[in-house]
Amino acid sequence: MSFEVHAQGAVHVFDCFSCAIHRMAPICEHCRVQIIGQGVEAEGHWYCGAHCARAEGRAGIVDRV
Repeated sequence: MSFEVHAQGAVHVFDCFSCAIHRMAPICEHCRVQIIGQGVEAEGHWYCGAHCARAEGRAGIVDRV
């Protein structure tokens, strides 16, 4: 059974969630880990958390717990 993901004007077809995650998940611009779940977006850049965002010079970013 396959399914479609519609994102940013494109249609992607997958047969499992892990393949969709691997293809669609953003990459942290500091540590290069795939962001699965919650990440931080600052000025158009994606980070896995506030620590990596601050390491890249983004101010005022905090993790929510």
